[in-house]
Amino acid sequence: MKFLQFLSLRQMLTMPYVVLVLLLAAAIGGLSYSAGRVAVDTLSNQLLSEMVYRIAQAAERHVFGAGAVLETAFPSGVAAPARIEDDLANLRTRFWLATSVHRDPNNYAYYGDRNGHFFGLWRHSASDAELRLRTHGEGPRTIYRFSGIDGELHDPVRETRIFEPRQRPWFTSGKSAASSNTWTSVYIDFKTEQLVATRARRVNDAHGEFQGVVATDLSLQGVNDFLHALRLSANGIAYVVETDGNLIGTSRGPHLHKDAAGDNVRLNAESSDDPLVVASYRAIRKLLSQSAEAAQPRTAVFETADDQPVEAAYARIQDAAGLDWIIVVAVPRSDFLFRVTENFKRTVMLALLASLMTMVIGFMVLSVVARDLKQLAVAARKVGNGDLNAAFDVSRSDEIGDLAKSFRTMQSKLLSDRLTGLANREAFLRRVDERLAQQRELADPRPFAILFIDLNDFKNINDSFGHDAGDKVLQEIAQRMLTGLRSRDLVARYAGDEFVVMLDAVNNRHDAERARSNIENLLGAPLQSIDPAALTARAGASVGLAMYPEDGLDVESLVQRSDADMYRRKQAAQAMPNGSKPLNPLA
Repeated sequence: MKFLQFLSLRQMLTMPYVVLVLLLAAAIGGLSYSAGRVAVDTLSNQLLSEMVYRIAQAAERHVFGAGAVLETAFPSGVAAPARIEDDLANLRTRFWLATSVHRDPNNYAYYGDRNGHFFGLWRHSASDAELRLRTHGEGPRTIYRFSGIDGELHDPVRETRIFEPRQRPWFTSGKSAASSNTWTSVYIDFKTEQLVATRARRVNDAHGEFQGVVATDLSLQGVNDFLHALRLSANGIAYVVETDGNLIGTSRGPHLHKDAAGDNVRLNAESSDDPLVVASYRAIRKLLSQSAEAAQPRTAVFETADDQPVEAAYARIQDAAGLDWIIVVAVPRSDFLFRVTENFKRTVMLALLASLMTMVIGFMVLSVVARDLKQLAVAARKVGNGDLNAAFDVSRSDEIGDLAKSFRTMQSKLLSDRLTGLANREAFLRRVDERLAQQRELADPRPFAILFIDLNDFKNINDSFGHDAGDKVLQEIAQRMLTGLRSRDLVARYAGDEFVVMLDAVNNRHDAERARSNIENLLGAPLQSIDPAALTARAGASVGLAMYPEDGLDVESLVQRSDADMYRRKQAAQAMPNGSKPLNPLA
């Protein structure tokens, strides 16, 4: 992969782990989000359906008790009296019992006949009530207070406003509904300014002719209070609406609004300021138009105008008296998935943190590895450029440590003579250069000396005893010089049977001459690497000397001067009379 060529070692070694952590976190986060979404969708459907069911139960408790109220006030088969005052005691008893059936919310039951007479009983509490009477076909009503089912009527108050029962919507609806119950349209009560629905039923006389209408009011404020008490999500909403879109109650926002004259009028869902109400009503209305049956809660998913998914549940409340309400609970899916989304975000953040920690830890570890590798790389570059003695500080027990050991071994081999184990020519020249560099940095340079050594007549050994014997002689000579010189002095094999020595520090030429004399005596001892029976004479070598700084200021000059001095001494030895020459072939 070519793109890896542009990455550093740290990046190459760290990137796979970072990618692995991110992929693992993405997989875990994705699976968690997917599983959470499925679980949330399932639970949200159940939750919304359960909430719609609860609202339906609350609404039915308010609504369906009205039928029992009317049946108690005027039981089926009981004929209406021709005059209310003729049956006042029975009416009081039955209507007291009727308003006791569901005093909350059906605390008011009343009756009006075709003659304009009116009887109404309003319960203020379990014991206190008021009776509203109009025993003549014209004029206002008279209101009496009393306590208990048979309590004495007192404190009569005559209303100033004329109440005509035959002109009320409940009377006309009940009169036209034959013998069945009916619901009036929901209206705003002029006293309480709350929504009210009235259930009415026709009542006949003893001859089966229409006599009047019995009714009970149902305040829908209880529905609103119940909706407001629901615990929904921050953006969810629940509401009850009629099929024409007029709101009955909502969990938030108004269900009434002011008209141009400043009067309260009903608010239609299509005109709501809440976009969720508008969107959900349109979606549910479309679903109901396709299937009117929705007695049991159903769920649906739709999108708002801004393409946000919404989960909803709905149900329809209907009865034989003509009631037809729709219950809707709608919650944006984001509300349900909030925790799942937050968990996914936390997973992503943890993944990024883990990746960052991986990178930091990786860089910390790799900085050590990279530092050692860089030292080896720099040392290798120096060796490639000819600096065979390049230094580096790598001490490890792992693979990099093995590499460092191998590199040191390579350096040693490059700087050593394979046969004798001494420093080779390159190593010697570099060491002398380093010594010269030290001299230039010193205010008072210290002299040192170079010895150039050439074995006398070494060719005859190879010819007489073979090259193997010659190699052994070279090895023996090398060991003699190593043992005869100081540890700080350097001995190297220069070429063939030529050796060089750097005497690291000598005070003067006299000390250097004494060192040369010691080398000559050391090399003149009998050789042990050749059969003594075949060799009876002593060995020998010619040793040249050059002093720094008198004989030269650089390594080339010093080696040349010591080589020339060695050559003169060899020529002088060869010019001696034969009788004076040593008998050893090296002499």
